[in-house]
Amino acid sequence: MSIFKRIFKMGQAEAHALVDQMEDPIKLTEQGIRDLKLDLEQSLKAFAEVKAIAIRTRRQGTEAAAESKSWEQKAMLLLQKAQNGSMTAEEAERLATEALSRKKEFDQQATNFIQQANQLDGKTNQLDSNIKKLKAEITRYENELKTLKARVKVSEATKNLNKQMAQIDSSSTVSMLERMKEKVEKEEALADAYGEMADANTSLDNEINNALDGANVEVVDELAALKAKLNNNALNE
Repeated sequence: MSIFKRIFKMGQAEAHALVDQMEDPIKLTEQGIRDLKLDLEQSLKAFAEVKAIAIRTRRQGTEAAAESKSWEQKAMLLLQKAQNGSMTAEEAERLATEALSRKKEFDQQATNFIQQANQLDGKTNQLDSNIKKLKAEITRYENELKTLKARVKVSEATKNLNKQMAQIDSSSTVSMLERMKEKVEKEEALADAYGEMADANTSLDNEINNALDGANVEVVDELAALKAKLNNNALNE
């Protein structure tokens, strides 16, 4: 319980130092909450037990008061018997005195039981108040734990990001970008060269085809005669 309270006293320098030294403050905090819930369970059990004793004690006080009234009625009946002659006055008074003595005993018992019941009621009220406070503390600590977990995640993510940013070398990054730029420019130039070569071949083919399409019949005949002459020369040799 004391460890748990120290964890949540964030406004004190000692608590800050303690949390900084912990390997896992979240797990320790969760254990503290579990301890509080165990305390709550025990408090609820004690509350129920004290409440039961208070109810039983008050019932015993009521029963004692009823017995006191019964003995008082018996004493009155005995005196009435003496008045109507069914019993001697001396005997009636003797028995009535005993009955009143018993009444007095039950009166004292009833008073004691009622006092005890009132004291127990006070204890149950105090326990009930403590239980409500403990429940409120558990709820508050659980909410603070949720916030703490969220803050830890954010701080860890920020720390990792800052660490990565700190490890970045600006000069090496610029150099890498320059090399990438040079490589891209070479690739673009090579692509343009292949494109121009393809265009050149296509232009030559088109030129020849256009020339052939425009030739007249005489040119075709001359080309055939030239081929025949070449063949004859080859044979004469």
